[in-house]
Amino acid sequence: MGTSIARGTGWSPVRHTQCGFSLLEVLIAVLVLSIGLLGLAGLHAVGLRSVDSANLRTQATVLAQDILERMRANRDAAIAGDYNIADLEAVSAGASAAQTDLLEWKWRLGLVFQSPDGSIDCDATGVCLVTVSFDDTRGLLGVPTAAEEGEGATPSSSSAFTFTTRL
Repeated sequence: MGTSIARGTGWSPVRHTQCGFSLLEVLIAVLVLSIGLLGLAGLHAVGLRSVDSANLRTQATVLAQDILERMRANRDAAIAGDYNIADLEAVSAGASAAQTDLLEWKWRLGLVFQSPDGSIDCDATGVCLVTVSFDDTRGLLGVPTAAEEGEGATPSSSSAFTFTTRL
């Protein structure tokens, strides 16, 4: 007759040849996890650069708005062209309110940006164009602008914020 096996004894005629993970499976899992963590670290670095670039653009916006508010307070001089400058280096100390405002604006730009430049152009109708240029090397990170694309193009590290308004 045949052999009878009692149920519930835990004995089984099937043999198990593997118990747990093999070393190769563990190594592959560690490799996949490492690649994922490297990708996450790279994503974090790009995020930090983007935050820095956004902060610089925000500061440019605030400083452009600052000089425009000063120009609105001294509207007649702004329309007369007393605030018009083509280059920030041309600003020097003077006795007029416009020269004082421009000198303080130049000083504030120098506090925020490493190599700032700015220009202001107002016409007789009161439409003013304020441009703040600054070095955004960290934010751009070697991305060429539309004008620079092509063979052998090197990306510019300068960004410009332009604000146009009527006084």
